[in-house]
Amino acid sequence: MTFAQLKADIIAYSRSIGIDKIGFASTDPFLELRERLVTQQSLGYQSGFEEADIEKRVQPELLLSEAKSIIAIALAYPAKMKNAPLSTKLERRGLFCRASWGEDYHTILKNKLKLLEAYILEREPSAKVVSMVDTGELSDRAVAERAGIGWSGKNCSIITEEFGSYVYLGEMITTIPFSPDTPITEQCGTCTKCIDACPTEAIVQGGQLNSNKCIAFLTQTKTFLADEFREKLGNRIYGCDTCQQVCPENKGRDFHLHEEMEPDPEVVKPLLKELLFISNREFKEKFGSLSGAWRGKKPLQRNAIIGIAHYKDITAIDDLEKLLKDDPRPVIRGTAAWAIGKLATDQSMLILKAAKEREKDVDVVAEIDKGLNMLKN
Repeated sequence: MTFAQLKADIIAYSRSIGIDKIGFASTDPFLELRERLVTQQSLGYQSGFEEADIEKRVQPELLLSEAKSIIAIALAYPAKMKNAPLSTKLERRGLFCRASWGEDYHTILKNKLKLLEAYILEREPSAKVVSMVDTGELSDRAVAERAGIGWSGKNCSIITEEFGSYVYLGEMITTIPFSPDTPITEQCGTCTKCIDACPTEAIVQGGQLNSNKCIAFLTQTKTFLADEFREKLGNRIYGCDTCQQVCPENKGRDFHLHEEMEPDPEVVKPLLKELLFISNREFKEKFGSLSGAWRGKKPLQRNAIIGIAHYKDITAIDDLEKLLKDDPRPVIRGTAAWAIGKLATDQSMLILKAAKEREKDVDVVAEIDKGLNMLKN
């Protein structure tokens, strides 16, 4: 058996287990990526969720000695939701981004990679493999680009010819010397729609992202959200799809190839007020299977409060007052105070003045003052 035949067999097997795209890349150091990562680090554009050691991100042989090739995979996920519930004046809803619909994609891709690993090791028992998805050291996007899965778009997503950018990525380093595939030439051309549409101007230029301004990152933070971003958040509970939604390459793309990726409309478009007092157990039962639940309920509850303020949902004033009085978490109390000021109801001034008299946390007091100042203007 030749490695060329094994490669062909792996491609055929990958299709049989529901892998939508597969490509093969060399393990040469990712030199261009290193330059970009050093620049990102010096500018403070990293999110902090990445692997801190740049060399591990760009040298596959540091992760697997005698590494000879990398297998990249992609799975397409849905872009449209069936039977999506409407957000009404009495029932305002938030939204999880498409990448958090259905079962956690980390689990889905890891299961596919495990099947692929088993197949390869059965065929080539002496081989060694190391797989990773998203949280691994390698850059999924850089590997996918080199393996010909797609090109790296100006929106910092891999864009495939078949599925647009609505794909999950994963990879496997192996000691088998597969022949590499040909990268796809960048095809964004002069289009800047994603750059122009980014709500926070986080896409600094084509292919360069300031993660600390990206709404997808901001929805995952656990501290107070900076004032400049609260108005931009809208009703987003987790993640942001704007740069993908405006991409011409995604027009008309909507694939429902994997049942486990189908969203539960009531879960991914949750009622905002129901999120405010959800218990840990209820949160785990309802949202625990989503990738968007990995940071716990606190960031999502903070975002729900901001969503209520965005909608100016005055029916939530009593709920916000209860949070401001009773919630033990300063970020939740403070965000509730700010939202009460934004709602500007007849009760808002009295609620905030009473809260200021009893509140001890300086950050919460600062948020109360913001709310009071909004009411005075």
